[in-house]
Amino acid sequence: MATMGKGRLEAFSDGVIAIIITIMVLEIKVPHGEDFAALQPLLPVFLSYVLSFIYVGIYWNNHHHLLHAAKNVSGGALWANLHLLFWLSLIPFVTGWMGENHWQPLPVALYGFVLLMAGLAYYMLVRVLLRIHSADSALAKALGKDVKGRLSLVFYALAIALAYVHVGLAIGLYACVAAMWLIPDRRIERHLQESQG
Repeated sequence: MATMGKGRLEAFSDGVIAIIITIMVLEIKVPHGEDFAALQPLLPVFLSYVLSFIYVGIYWNNHHHLLHAAKNVSGGALWANLHLLFWLSLIPFVTGWMGENHWQPLPVALYGFVLLMAGLAYYMLVRVLLRIHSADSALAKALGKDVKGRLSLVFYALAIALAYVHVGLAIGLYACVAAMWLIPDRRIERHLQESQG
């Protein structure tokens, strides 16, 4: 299988993720009042933005670690990366819709669906990268069975269903998954240090 350098993929991904964050913050409209009461209707929008900013930051951070551990990429990895960026690019839309509608069930469920698809796309990117690296590579050793990634997908699916039962529980599950991923993947950092030491 033909492989290539990863520099352009990293640069393009960083640019797209920066644009995603910019679009999200531009969706927050300035209130027409001058007191705290004018900010109150923006609270769901702002909290949705904070959650999404954290998610995009998590993807950027873990994507960076993943590509740092990878020695090279393939044409399949380029397409798998574009697939991930497609779902991440929908986060500003579902974030805005969820916030503007004060966390109604359908927008909250669709938000979860986009998170689920982004998580699945990231998982697929990992699998494509593992196919072009040997079983004893730093990448393969670091990722292992990826229990956290699989568990995240289960939580997203559960939260989508819960959105129609109790919106607060669905949002809570999204926040729990974000909390699981807030710390960068130590497995990759540890294996990279071992291979360099």
